[in-house]
Amino acid sequence: MAYKIAGLSPELTSPFEEATEEQLSALGAVRITATGKPGFPCRISLEDAEVGEEVILFHYTSHDVDSPYRSSYAIFARTGLSAAAQFIDAVPPVFDGRTLAMRAFDQDAMLKTASLAMPGDADRSIRQLFELDEVAYIDVRNAAHGCFAARVERFES
Repeated sequence: MAYKIAGLSPELTSPFEEATEEQLSALGAVRITATGKPGFPCRISLEDAEVGEEVILFHYTSHDVDSPYRSSYAIFARTGLSAAAQFIDAVPPVFDGRTLAMRAFDQDAMLKTASLAMPGDADRSIRQLFELDEVAYIDVRNAAHGCFAARVERFES
């Protein structure tokens, strides 16, 4: 069983790219300079921003579904990226060193089960969750801060 993890679309940050601080504020967003690595995980590249690099912090609806499990929270993203990262049967660098909360959903966006993956254990946890036939996708969150990290989907080559 293979899986795919893709970053969010770069188009998501287009409203922020040339925005002034006032315009960002009106959009509920903030421009921040990364002060440490890890610490500012980009949801498009699925890598942590480098120290000194600018990211945008904004509200994002990660589980935009018609179920009680609709979910949103703040995330970081770089601007100016041309493509979303994609990983097939591999975990992205942004998972490294983090405890991850994995929420496994069925086709109807209903939670089937959940688990915690300790640092270095994401691949095993993903494969274990996908052993359940009813699991259609997994939303991964950073366990400590609760923010959306990425979605994992079954992948047929």
